[in-house]
Amino acid sequence: MAIFVDADACPVKDEIRILADRYVLPLTFVASYNHYSVNLPDGETWIFVDTDKESADMRILNLAKSGDIVITQDIGLASMLLAKGVATFSNRGEEYRESEIAMMLDIRYLHAKERRQGKYSKGPKAMNNQDNENFLHKLDTFIKARL
Repeated sequence: MAIFVDADACPVKDEIRILADRYVLPLTFVASYNHYSVNLPDGETWIFVDTDKESADMRILNLAKSGDIVITQDIGLASMLLAKGVATFSNRGEEYRESEIAMMLDIRYLHAKERRQGKYSKGPKAMNNQDNENFLHKLDTFIKARL
């Protein structure tokens, strides 16, 4: 079991590091070159990809195998990973499930259609410490059940 992180906008990197260390799981962060830094923590695996919209998604899709875990906010990526048997979680700790993904994709499509028509809704509320703790608890529970 390995953990892959769609790292460009992931607000729970520290929580993921804690769990990877706790359970001695391989951890790989995938991000665009726009997020490159010389100050990355020693010993971490970071893969940097082109800045094209889907580059990080495609790299994660190619790396992750059945039994792995991916953290992403991208519902489209999650749907492709679920088809491969990859456990997929949002940055809020919500596990994407095969039974719900079609509805989630439909909602995403409808929201995109509304934005093209000039109708904008509020985005998700900002993450807080409770959200981070919730994420940590849910992913920890999932990993414990798998080991």
